[in-house]
Amino acid sequence: MATATPTPTLNQAPDCLFGRTAHEQDIIAQLHRDIFADVPETELACLVSVAQEKRHVDGEVLATEDDRTHDFHILLEGKVQLTRQTGDQRSLFRKNVTAPTFMGEMTILARGVSHFTVTSVGPLRGLRVSEEMFWQLMASCPNLREAILKEFHMRWRGQAVMRSQEERLMALGTMTAGLMHELNNPGAAARRAASLLRDNLNRMHLLARKFSEHGHSESQRACLTDLQERVLNARRDVCMDSLQQSDREEELGSWLDEHGVEDAWNLAPTLVAIGMTSSDLQCLAAAFPGAELQEPLQWLEATASSIQQVALVEESVARVHDLAKAVKTYVHEGQGGQQSLAINESLHATLMLLKHKFREKQVTVTKEFGSNLPPLTCVCSGLNQVWTNLLDNAIDAVSQGGHISVRTWKQDEDLYVSIGDDGPGIPEPEQQHIFEPFYTTKPAGVGTGMGLGIAQRIVESYNGNIELHSKPGATEFIVRVPYEVATDA
Repeated sequence: MATATPTPTLNQAPDCLFGRTAHEQDIIAQLHRDIFADVPETELACLVSVAQEKRHVDGEVLATEDDRTHDFHILLEGKVQLTRQTGDQRSLFRKNVTAPTFMGEMTILARGVSHFTVTSVGPLRGLRVSEEMFWQLMASCPNLREAILKEFHMRWRGQAVMRSQEERLMALGTMTAGLMHELNNPGAAARRAASLLRDNLNRMHLLARKFSEHGHSESQRACLTDLQERVLNARRDVCMDSLQQSDREEELGSWLDEHGVEDAWNLAPTLVAIGMTSSDLQCLAAAFPGAELQEPLQWLEATASSIQQVALVEESVARVHDLAKAVKTYVHEGQGGQQSLAINESLHATLMLLKHKFREKQVTVTKEFGSNLPPLTCVCSGLNQVWTNLLDNAIDAVSQGGHISVRTWKQDEDLYVSIGDDGPGIPEPEQQHIFEPFYTTKPAGVGTGMGLGIAQRIVESYNGNIELHSKPGATEFIVRVPYEVATDA
């Protein structure tokens, strides 16, 4: 354990050397020789007069992180270890400091808290000066003050560089973890699309064999060729809101049912998604009467589904590319390329990427897209990431068969996007923490606590904000972004 002499007071005599013991004279000589060579021994004597000599055993803690008791330490013999840790006790910094030297002046002069835990490594002998006595020494000993401030300036610059590097590394770590979090969605979408493409190719192969056995008339070939070309030219699904989509699926499903088509209500959504209506299929019904209509429609639906999956793979690969480009831009402190983004199209693309997740939980999605919304100039991959995070959280929040709503509108000079769900809600005490890094209300292994923090930083970079309104059974995130965005956003 540490041993110490009683706390003295500053000697007010002009010559602090007067009355010093032989042991104290040895300490003064050591300080002058090893640490404060440019400081007169008279000032060093004043230092010794207010210091406590202390001895520490191996492993003894001199100071802890966030310690608010500020002492000035002079190491005469031995060694200490400085460490800094994260909340989960992982070491961020570790350094050994060997006598002779001093420490603690940065915490006192900067009026902060200790940033390190200081632990003795082996036997340690030194001097301790309280904060009150330190300030008295700084006022009455100009040469000592100059020596301490000179070292303080050098150490402060070094720590500033170190802090900057640490913050950058931590930010890069957050970006990397966020990237891995985001890559999961397009990766899963592309994998699922590839699997469906394989199924469609097998279906089309079997249908092609049946077609070859029958042969077709000129009118049948003309109708099939025309419809197939329309399907192949449909690069992506038609963008429509939930009410339009539901009405068109019901109308086409009824038409198929009336014509005796099996599995009509499963065929209708795919055909509607690429813009097909019952009027477009009239030539097919005329050319293939009765039961003959089934196989051409299955062929058409398989072709449409394949085009959808190809578009989904393209979208997924583009999202991966955009995410990688965003990280590269951040690392090199450059500016990402800007585009003119249609909010409705951006949300529609994200909903497509997450479609498999909606299906897995049988989630109903209601879309209310505002009309005539002005385009937004931005780094579009960033806002796609916002939609992905908010929708992914909503999917996790709702129960099986739950409901998610997506709305867009314009008000004054701002664009708004609302993403809501009918999950259990976020307790009020937790709402103030949800945008903090690594804070999550999800079970262990489900959430990283990173998505909302990333989303908030992206939206704020466009001079926007995210609002949360939550109660049991109704949670809504509202994203506001001014559509006149600065070019350096």
